[in-house]
Amino acid sequence: MALNNRYDFVLLFDVKDGNPNGDPDAGNLPRMDAETGRGLVTDVCLKRKVRNFVGLVKGEQPPFEIYVKEKAVLNAQHRRAYLELKLEPESKKLPKNIEDAKKLTGWMCKNFYDIRTFGAVMSNEVNCGQVRGPVQMTFARSVDPIVVLEHSITVCAARKEDKPIEDQIGIQGRKFTVPYGLYAAHGFVSSFLAKQTGFDEGDLELLWQALAQMFEHDRSAARGEISTRGLYVFKHDNELGNAPAHSLFARIQPKLNDGVAVPRDFADYTVSVNEEGMPSGVTLERKA
Repeated sequence: MALNNRYDFVLLFDVKDGNPNGDPDAGNLPRMDAETGRGLVTDVCLKRKVRNFVGLVKGEQPPFEIYVKEKAVLNAQHRRAYLELKLEPESKKLPKNIEDAKKLTGWMCKNFYDIRTFGAVMSNEVNCGQVRGPVQMTFARSVDPIVVLEHSITVCAARKEDKPIEDQIGIQGRKFTVPYGLYAAHGFVSSFLAKQTGFDEGDLELLWQALAQMFEHDRSAARGEISTRGLYVFKHDNELGNAPAHSLFARIQPKLNDGVAVPRDFADYTVSVNEEGMPSGVTLERKA
């Protein structure tokens, strides 16, 4: 069923003793706003979690294949579309026939969940066009400033036989963690763009499920404990919307409890949800 409503949502998640999103340009340090000290997690990182969850749950089968994944060759996916539609690819150009060009882009949207959700630029050597995704997300920002801890990592087992063991053990690297941080990200769903990509009600429900459960299936020693702590969805009763997104987001306010100077657990926060005077035509539903 096609989408006929606008949605805005707030995602709350926390990290304990882990690195939620390392910056490769800074030695994999957790991302941080240098001026405020607040932690950052990129939208790309969050979308990666959604992709991984959908791929896991749906088994990478159409119409839930994942386009952007580890070691994927994107042009190979584009050639599949040309092959299925019995079209001959021309280097870096879409077919001159507009209908053929639309069919190629439509085939990609139909088969790949992340394309019809987040959009994609598919104008590589084998061109399948580009689409704007109906679902967009902001960087997540921590509610309070974070502290980054550095830990030395030691190795006790040697790897090579032709070198002395003593030269291969000891301190081998560094590991960075955030002791605790509560993060908030904002998201938007456009029904107009959803109609262009084929993103429907079923895809939307899968998105809510992914955002609620994606961290549960993405565990690693480096990430520590990351958990979704809240998913607040504002549904408008029409496609244009009934209120500005920023005014709705302001109704979800996580605040540090009185007497807590250094947060180390979600229990150190209280999330206030203001449902008084909700704009006409807007309903709030908590998905997680």
